[in-house]
Parts: sequence; C-alpha cells; structure tokens
Amino acid sequence: MRVAVCSAQSYDRQFFTAANQNVGHELIFFDSHLCHETRRMVGDFPAVCVFVNDTLDVTVLETLAMQGTRLIALRCAGFNNVDVQAASSLGLCVVRVPAYSPHSVAEHSVGLILVLNRHLHHAYNRVRNGNFALQGLLGFELRGKTIGIVGTGRIGVAVAQILRGFGCRLIAHDPRENPECISLGVEYVPLEELYAESDIITLHCPLNPQTHRLIDRAAISQMKRGVMLINTSRGAVIDTQAVIEGLKSAKIGSLGLDVYEQEGDLFFQDLSDRVIQDDVFGRLLTFPNVLITGHQGFFTVEALSSIAQTTLENITVFERDGTCQNEVKVDLLRAD
Repeated sequence: MRVAVCSAQSYDRQFFTAANQNVGHELIFFDSHLCHETRRMVGDFPAVCVFVNDTLDVTVLETLAMQGTRLIALRCAGFNNVDVQAASSLGLCVVRVPAYSPHSVAEHSVGLILVLNRHLHHAYNRVRNGNFALQGLLGFELRGKTIGIVGTGRIGVAVAQILRGFGCRLIAHDPRENPECISLGVEYVPLEELYAESDIITLHCPLNPQTHRLIDRAAISQMKRGVMLINTSRGAVIDTQAVIEGLKSAKIGSLGLDVYEQEGDLFFQDLSDRVIQDDVFGRLLTFPNVLITGHQGFFTVEALSSIAQTTLENITVFERDGTCQNEVKVDLLRAD
C-alpha cells in the first residue's frame, strides 16, 4: 500500500525502512506535520501514517477522504489528536499501536523522579563547573514514600513494578482496577485520597474529556505541600497555569514533564537558534525544581522497533481484510 508518513524524523525513516523490508509497502516520508495548511500534501495516498502532534480534525479528515485516503495509521497509542467520530462518519479507518513498549515510558517516568529528587541535573552542572558543594541538593529516600499512580494500564503497571522494588507504598486511581496492580500490592483509592496522601503523583492516563486538565487548581489544593508531580501521559492532563501557581506557592515541590499541552510547536525539532515564543513554557523553564524532556519517554530502540512493526502490520491487515484489531472505534472514546 502507498503510505504517506507525516512528521517523519530521521529515526522514523530508519526504523520504518528496516521493518518495511519484510512487508513491502511504498513509504513516502514527509518532514511536515499534517494539519490544515499541509492537508493537501498527502493527496492520493490510500494510507496516511501520523504521530502525536499531527492534527486530524474534521476539516483535515474531510480533505483526506475526498483525496482518496481510507486508512489513518497512528504510530502511537493515544488518539486524542484525531476526531474519531468524524473519521468514522467519513468512512476512514483509524488504527493505532496500543502497546509498543510500556517499560520505556515507565522507566523514563521513574528516571524523572530520581533526577528531581536527588537533583542530579544540578549536581552534574555544578561538578562540570568545579562546584562540589552539596547545599541545595538534599533529597529523600523513596523507600516508604507513598506514590500515587493515576492510570493503571500497561505503563502504570510497569511503573508500579519498578517502584515496588524501591519499597514504596503504592496507591492508584483508575475507573477500572487492574488485577495485575492489585497482585503487586497496589491499593486503589478515590482521587481525593490519592491527592491527599501521595508524596509523588505520576500520571499515566489517556487524554479524554474526563481527564482533560484533571490536575487543576482544585486538585492541587488537595495535595500535600511539596508534592512531586510527574506527567509522561499527555500535556493537557494538567492545567499548566494552575501548576505554575502551585510551583510559585511551593504547594508543588517539584515537577517533571515529558509532555506539554502546546508541544506541537516545540517538540521534535531543534529550536536552539530561535527565541521560544511560548511564554507559558518559558515560565516553566525559570523554575529550578522543574525538569522537562521533549516527549522522549518512548524513545528507545525497543519501542521504535515495536512501533514500526505494529504500524506496518496494521496497514498490511487493513489492506488485506479491510479492518484491523487495533482499530480505534467510537465506543473506545468512552472505554479507554
């Protein structure tokens, strides 16, 4: 099948080209995001492969359908950037990679916790500058601390497995309790209780109407003073302005982000020679207790290999059968 691969980075080309040797699709790579301005660049492609910062609202989808596209292949698990209902009404099939490597994101999440807690990023820079003073680098043991996990799908379970080894008390919230988490000793509690008891809160829930800006002023007001907040899920799960207020008041003691609500204009590109125009993002960078990475939680050899393989398998199955087990259906909007 002829496939337009949008938002293609050098590593996308590398891993997709390698995985495609066994299936033989015609892959055409585009550097640009798919959005209103670029929606006509993928004309006459029966399949379009997109990533997290491509925009597939009703206008873009109508153009794709009119141009002959039949399949939207997401090379990620989340699908909040696609109007799934509009796609369904237009006869477009949307498929995703439901689980590429949950351990990659889980390990990155725990890495953020460790770096923030022991101030490793500051220590590295100090030593490079010949400063070996320890003032300002005081951390705490994770053993015995209460960790609140919001969202216990595959990534949440992997986080629980890792933190269990540190001797943490694990509590969680999810509309559907995961038996695997329960077997690890995770205690499911209401959100209000999780906020009140957690020393560290780590977010691993999908972005949907129920979780949009879940972490807002009201939620932060219920948290322990000095709480550490980690988000490797989707940027819009937190209200960034409310979090900034929490940082200024010291209600939030430290913040680790691998995602950002307006990341589409920033992440996955080199902007080191430009002035960042996003004032909210710029404000976040002024806090010494904030650590931001550019959506790299998924960025491992294992994850990229799995993403490419599963995405191409989805395309192959759709081309053969006209459907796919990894299809994103309208009812999944309520269930995921």
